[in-house]
Amino acid sequence: MAEDNSPFGAARALTLAGPLALDGGASLAPVDFAYETYGALNESRSNAILICHALTGDQHVASQHPVTGKPGWWARMVGEGKPIDPARHFIICINVLGSCMGSAGPASLAEDGRPHAMRFPVITLRDMVRAQAMLLDHLGIETLQAVIGGSMGGMQVLQWAACYPQRVRSAVAIATAARHSAQNIAFHEVGRQAIMADPNWRGGDYYADGEPPTKGLSVARMAAHITYLSEEGLTEKFGRRLQARDSKSFGFDADFQIESYLRHQGISFVDRFDANSYLYITRAMDYFDLAEEHGGLLANAFAGSSTRFCVISFDSDWLYPTSEAKTIVRALNAGGAEVSFVELPSPFGHDAFLLDTPGLNTAVDGFLKAGEGA
Repeated sequence: MAEDNSPFGAARALTLAGPLALDGGASLAPVDFAYETYGALNESRSNAILICHALTGDQHVASQHPVTGKPGWWARMVGEGKPIDPARHFIICINVLGSCMGSAGPASLAEDGRPHAMRFPVITLRDMVRAQAMLLDHLGIETLQAVIGGSMGGMQVLQWAACYPQRVRSAVAIATAARHSAQNIAFHEVGRQAIMADPNWRGGDYYADGEPPTKGLSVARMAAHITYLSEEGLTEKFGRRLQARDSKSFGFDADFQIESYLRHQGISFVDRFDANSYLYITRAMDYFDLAEEHGGLLANAFAGSSTRFCVISFDSDWLYPTSEAKTIVRALNAGGAEVSFVELPSPFGHDAFLLDTPGLNTAVDGFLKAGEGA
């Protein structure tokens, strides 16, 4: 293997001159990137795996988060002896375009030294993938052993396979869809309106005085978090149990445990995420429709592809249900692509891809090793 003396989960920052052309007609120049790497490139530069994160995720996939101090969001999947192993793979996770953890986004500085705020151009999932490809070009990585991600990360996986099929040998799309449904868009709009209704939003210009729209962002997170869970999981974990009391208060405090839990999720979220980034990334997800990009027929996105695909869904996920995964699988079959599919049982809803879900690591590990042995 080629030598790499960097520590595990080395945090990296890079600015490329650009320009990066965007679907909306604008362009970015320069383009800031924040990313982490694990392991080392082999001599043939053939063992690179790109991990794509979800809406509120970041590049800290298997290392301690610098703000929360918590372990990486996919430490169950990435690490020594795990399916994505730095002993075998050179692992890259890039903070997406539009986010707030170091890559170019509304919170990053414009040429005038002030945050872009709402001057930042509206972006798409395809723009995010183009930006990732720009960074990989700079790193000299022409092909990827695999692109892997769940939720919005899975959308990026599909976008990678459609845009750069010659660069992706394997693709693992987990708990995802090939387009955002009306229901998905509706939940995102509730969140955006909550943020923009907060008096502290002020048209996005809240950075200078350090008073962001935390109440609106907290409500947005609470609404979204409901969609990541399942009725079975909520009933088992909370039911109608009261929160630290013996009887109802007959007021509007958090009487129920589920209310207290959601409030905690909202409050803790505002410490690590930017409200404007939430607006931009949810809009990018809403615009995502892979079939629309290919003449209205999803199979066209994968026609003639030599990429191996693994599509994974969870039986309790109602945000991106198994029916969405099967739509992807049918399109891959129609396009002549090689595809494996599994629906895994889990009580955790959409969040199952982040949690200790039996069978998930086994499925990913087996798929990757089969490709390495091909």
